[in-house]
Amino acid sequence: MKSGRLLVRALLLLSFAVVSSAQADEPVYTGFFNNKAVSGFDVVAYFSEQKPVEGSSKYTLEYKGADWYFSTQKNLILFKENPEKYAPQYGGYCAWAMARDKTAPGNAPFWTIYKNKLYLNYDQSVVDTWRADKDAFIKKADQHWAKMDKE
Repeated sequence: MKSGRLLVRALLLLSFAVVSSAQADEPVYTGFFNNKAVSGFDVVAYFSEQKPVEGSSKYTLEYKGADWYFSTQKNLILFKENPEKYAPQYGGYCAWAMARDKTAPGNAPFWTIYKNKLYLNYDQSVVDTWRADKDAFIKKADQHWAKMDKE
């Protein structure tokens, strides 16, 4: 059992390293095989429906070099009027990884809205760790993101 946990942790750290080197220059995380922000999920829906909702190819918008998908025309318009309100922090990269001065994918099902901002995390165990000390992690992540943004 212990060796299984170590293997999972090693694979997670390896995936962080791969994503860090491959994606560090991108302002919005989109993955390797498409240009969809938040894997095509509607970021406005996190606020209005309090859950991840898949976007539709009928309602798309390009913002910061990524394609953003929405479930309704209304949500697309809301985002277009105020993208900073709805876009996930740190370009959709994992908030916990950013606090550790790394980049890793933020995944749509693992999210938190805190102080009216959307944060994504890599998986449920990372969400649980991040939520336990959000303020400290956000402070560190904000510092690292600002440094990356200027490079």
